[in-house]
Amino acid sequence: MTTRFEGTKDYVATSDLLMAVNAAVTLTRPLLVKGEPGTGKTQLAREVAAALGAPFFDWAIKSTTKAQHGLYEYDAVSRLRDSQLGDAKVHDIANYIIKGKLWECFESAAQPVLLIDEIDKADIEFPNDLLRELDQMEFYVHETHQTVKACNRPIIIITSNNEKELPDAFLRRCFFHYIRFPDRDTMQQIVDVHFPKLKQTLVREAMEVFFGLRELPGLKKKPSTSELLDWLKLLLAEDIDPATLRETSVKKSLPPLYGALLKNEQDVHLFERLAFMAKRTG
Repeated sequence: MTTRFEGTKDYVATSDLLMAVNAAVTLTRPLLVKGEPGTGKTQLAREVAAALGAPFFDWAIKSTTKAQHGLYEYDAVSRLRDSQLGDAKVHDIANYIIKGKLWECFESAAQPVLLIDEIDKADIEFPNDLLRELDQMEFYVHETHQTVKACNRPIIIITSNNEKELPDAFLRRCFFHYIRFPDRDTMQQIVDVHFPKLKQTLVREAMEVFFGLRELPGLKKKPSTSELLDWLKLLLAEDIDPATLRETSVKKSLPPLYGALLKNEQDVHLFERLAFMAKRTG
């Protein structure tokens, strides 16, 4: 299996991002990826696994996730119930050990890719609680008195939306990359990958509206790449005339199917106020 990521036909990666992935692989350190929501952070891990032909493990982090969940959990409740029912399997505690994503990943016969998605959602201590496991690639199971070691050191990609600061001790162990929001040329490449047969007239007008929205002062949530792709899919499904989009930018009115781009009432009201002011001054 090759361990150099050169991108895929379905994922537009900049040269900086390719360099970051390969640097993290060379250093055998986790790659910490930050960037606006919708810039392809999560998809990156899947594309790396696909490109390298590697097994893929996805550990999605929630606010209630603890580091221990990624290692294993001991199901004491089930063991107690089985003991009350006289089940013979209660004599082997291993029957009640539930493997976490890290354990499953460590057992992979081929070098796997592990995604730890949105690590900043968890408690601030979560990253620190994983330091030894990510360094040593092993952990101890107290209930069965065994040490679980990685058969192959995984390629680890960790994403963060910057909801909270990560500890310095954790950051020191990562290779960091920030995915900048795509410029117009890169966005054109992304659109072409997803909609290769889309009329360029429609794409051009849609891009004008999209980047115009992102440049609005005071916008609470700027539309992301994934939202542009959703919007284009809707425009295509509804057979929207490119001229309609052109009128949107000229007359400063809400674009058709704007719910794919604007996701809260504050931004809709902001756009409507700016449109009203533009019409008055016009």
